[in-house]
Amino acid sequence: MIVVTGAAGFIASCLVTRLNAANFNDIVVVDNFAVERKLANLKGKRLREYVDRNEFFEWLDTNHEQVEFIFHLGARTDTTEQDKAIFDLLNLEYSQKMWRACCQYQLPLVYASSAATYGSGTLGYSDDDALLPLLRPLNPYGDSKNDFDNWAVQQAEKPFFWAGLKFFNVYGPNEYHKGRMASVIFHAFEQIRQHGSMTLFRSHNPDYADGEQQRDFVYVKDVVEVCFFLMNHRQHSGIYNLGTGEARTFLDLTLNTFQALDRTADIRFRDTPEDIRDTYQYYTQADMSKLRSIGYDRPFTRLEDGIDDYVRNYLVPGAYL
Repeated sequence: MIVVTGAAGFIASCLVTRLNAANFNDIVVVDNFAVERKLANLKGKRLREYVDRNEFFEWLDTNHEQVEFIFHLGARTDTTEQDKAIFDLLNLEYSQKMWRACCQYQLPLVYASSAATYGSGTLGYSDDDALLPLLRPLNPYGDSKNDFDNWAVQQAEKPFFWAGLKFFNVYGPNEYHKGRMASVIFHAFEQIRQHGSMTLFRSHNPDYADGEQQRDFVYVKDVVEVCFFLMNHRQHSGIYNLGTGEARTFLDLTLNTFQALDRTADIRFRDTPEDIRDTYQYYTQADMSKLRSIGYDRPFTRLEDGIDDYVRNYLVPGAYL
């Protein structure tokens, strides 16, 4: 039996599909299932049981002997939310409770961290543990993820195997429900389809031209392959970056979305909203050497290929993974 939290969400629902493809069908999905717009992500998947996130630890106390692995991917991920109490409750305290339960019942754990922990990137993007206490995220979401990473590495008692994954800019199927927090590719698709053009944020940093802001965009299919690898690997515990190791510009992303739609590019710019302008990351690029060093050798999907697959095979037909 495999537990997946945040299971109705973007990355976790894609992981469930990957597990089903490998004939893992005794999957317990944990989430707040009252959010109806997410439920389509789980339609048609082979599942053992639905458990509300508020009832999960009571469920685990009863069923832990049957559980083989826990993927804790559930979190509040809104980077514009400023209420620290929400993140303390859902991201920090819930994850601490999960960690303690995995220690108590000797269960291996993979959990979701974030590249938001790197803040402005002035210290680079190395997943070396020595950098963790020095990182200064730019928003309460990033703080909550960094707080848990720091807490985890300091614990004397740890699960026999654990891994924290610092997700960079993940894009791909099953993000229809995410609204403003969906990937730029999703927003580009929607704008191009409706208006024939795409509007990007103008640069407010003199070091970057408009549209030349760079991020490490990683396809969700690659993300779940790493999760699957770690479930089978179960050694070399630690915190790992999960990007591609290659930064690409928003212009690259947008031009490839136009191409996947067989449309002529029409790109415009507007000011970055003031509520995120001061905390906007202009450059991210994962150092992937640590994950590679433990034996993960699959190539990561090129941005061009990932966008083409996502747009043509999922967004255009409105399909799910």
